[in-house]
Amino acid sequence: MEDRHNDIREAFQSFFVKKELLAKVIDCFPYPIQVYAPDGTSVLVNKAMLAEFQSVSPDMVVGKYNVFKDPAVIATGQIPVLKRAFQGETVFFPDVKVPLEEIVERYGIRDLDIEAVYQDITVFPLLDDEKRVLYVAAFFINRRVYRGKDEITKAKEYIESHWQEPFDLKATAKAACLSKAHFTKLFKKHTGVTPHEYYINYKISKVKEKLLDTNLSISQAFAACNMDYNGHSARVFKAKTGVSPSAYRECQVKRNEV
Repeated sequence: MEDRHNDIREAFQSFFVKKELLAKVIDCFPYPIQVYAPDGTSVLVNKAMLAEFQSVSPDMVVGKYNVFKDPAVIATGQIPVLKRAFQGETVFFPDVKVPLEEIVERYGIRDLDIEAVYQDITVFPLLDDEKRVLYVAAFFINRRVYRGKDEITKAKEYIESHWQEPFDLKATAKAACLSKAHFTKLFKKHTGVTPHEYYINYKISKVKEKLLDTNLSISQAFAACNMDYNGHSARVFKAKTGVSPSAYRECQVKRNEV
């Protein structure tokens, strides 16, 4: 990975003799890049960088963001290493977790469909003919991106295809490729209910379908959904629908007759 980043650094340096061309190359490059002045202030962010965070515009970053004053960067304890890039050295930071919460708050981003991002970051100087540092570029490659909606969709699909089985939080979280704690929090954030509530709601929806079949007794309708018909399951059904199983069936039968 470091060799790959070094190749890109050398390619950018070769364009540096024509600054306008370099700016165009950076802006069109498919990976996020940010360029800083020697004091750490942003002077350029490319389209790929802005696309990562949707509604952020260059005016919100260029001339206003300073990498040395970023609390998230300071908190890493890596400022001394970062400064080496501003002194003419290339530095490499592998598998860095992007501080999404700070970025969202800083730029007022809404509905960002990213839960976590881990990046490899190379920071390298752009030198003039006398080997003086005129600018420093940070080049980012996403190693892992967790988009909440994608993971939750996988979990919902898993629940809906295993609804006749006992609920298994561990297996459901695994289907979403998340830890149980993070999965539970993320699932409720996106659906408004816990994974177990979603499972129960889906199961009750299947019981309601079976109750429409008057060839089945109420007990048989529940059994077809792998549920015992007893006081507890009847209370759960009423809590979810507002009526008892028998009242639900009666109401639906009358409605169909009309």
